[in-house]
Amino acid sequence: MPIATGNSPETRINTPAQVLFASLVGTAVEFFDFYIYATASILVFPHLFFPKSDPSTAMLASLATFAVAFFARPIGSALFGHFGDRIGRKRTLVLALSTMGVSTFLVGVLPGYSAIGIAAPMLLALCRFGQGIGLGGEWGGAVLLAVENAPPSRRAIYGMFPQLGAPIGFALSGGIFLLLSDWLSNDQFLSWGWRLPFLASAALVLLGLYVRLKITETPVFEEARKHMHPVSVPLFSVFRHHALQVVAGILVCLSTFVLFYLMIVFTLDWGTTELHYSRNTFLVYQLIGTAAFLLTIPIAAWIAERGRRRTMIVISVLIAVFGFALAPLFTLHPLVLLLVGLSLMGLTYGPLGTVVSELFPTPVRYTGSSIAFSTAGILGASLAPYAARWLASHYGLQYVGYYLTASAILTLIGLFMIRETKDETL
Repeated sequence: MPIATGNSPETRINTPAQVLFASLVGTAVEFFDFYIYATASILVFPHLFFPKSDPSTAMLASLATFAVAFFARPIGSALFGHFGDRIGRKRTLVLALSTMGVSTFLVGVLPGYSAIGIAAPMLLALCRFGQGIGLGGEWGGAVLLAVENAPPSRRAIYGMFPQLGAPIGFALSGGIFLLLSDWLSNDQFLSWGWRLPFLASAALVLLGLYVRLKITETPVFEEARKHMHPVSVPLFSVFRHHALQVVAGILVCLSTFVLFYLMIVFTLDWGTTELHYSRNTFLVYQLIGTAAFLLTIPIAAWIAERGRRRTMIVISVLIAVFGFALAPLFTLHPLVLLLVGLSLMGLTYGPLGTVVSELFPTPVRYTGSSIAFSTAGILGASLAPYAARWLASHYGLQYVGYYLTASAILTLIGLFMIRETKDETL
């Protein structure tokens, strides 16, 4: 059935397919941009932007620039959340995607350390900051675009579509780096080949912008705008009236971030350095694991229609148990680890957007859900590859697993703080 977004004669009508594709394509592009940086931070940047350091220091410095985006995310969440809650989801999403796209393209044209010295890593960090600003505004708006257009009994199903952008973006990222590694020599790859994904992202951004410009505002936001004035400063309102929901939302998201960035960044780092797997081999393993990630997202979303909180509690317990098995599975074979870990990632990620967005009322939903998600990114993702490398180097792989288990316990605490929302109206 078409989705009406207003009552005026000129109001256009979006079909569910348009809405769901618009929510998916933007997040796929955003996550593609984000992941090509993550992959390059392991394979390229330590050599080109931090060449004066010893290999371990260069890797840690590169991972530090990777972390910069997560500290920028809450700023982007507050900035874009403010406009998303005041002027609408659609226009704000266009701005967020544009910010991410420009930042990513600029990484592709940056000169290295050998050309401009210390300015090179500083500019790299600045571009990464821009990526974080854009993604801080993207995720919450994309989820709301889907959830606020959904029939009441299908919000978890609709809300999973922007979540599918994560594995699709990662598959595109890993696939293009794998092809470049096959086609180019190592010298060619490090000289100019790594730049191609960053430059090519411009075409994907234009596609995402075209799709989003064709849709209209969500009916839930339009209805709220008819009956109440926009909140003057949504960020202040969120922390004044919904602080408990923010804390709970951060905890609910925490183990998802830790799990994912252990699987895509730490495993690539440890597998290609300490375990001596080739770059191509490990990228293939990650792509196979990403297929499991993609397939389990809709499974969990379907189950969550019968109860969000109960579904997330069961999945979080499984993640806690997986933490104890992380080191033995990595030793057994990295592919086994990635298949199990990324399957769990799909299960927890599928309902997550719906769960967090339903914690907040419409006038501050964009800001509240984005702030919770982005702050969890700082606590769960920005430090995960760095902390995991340090723990594995000093105490052994089993402590990386304990780190994951601890994050899952904190997520369980967050889930016990929230209410069941599947039967509530937005």
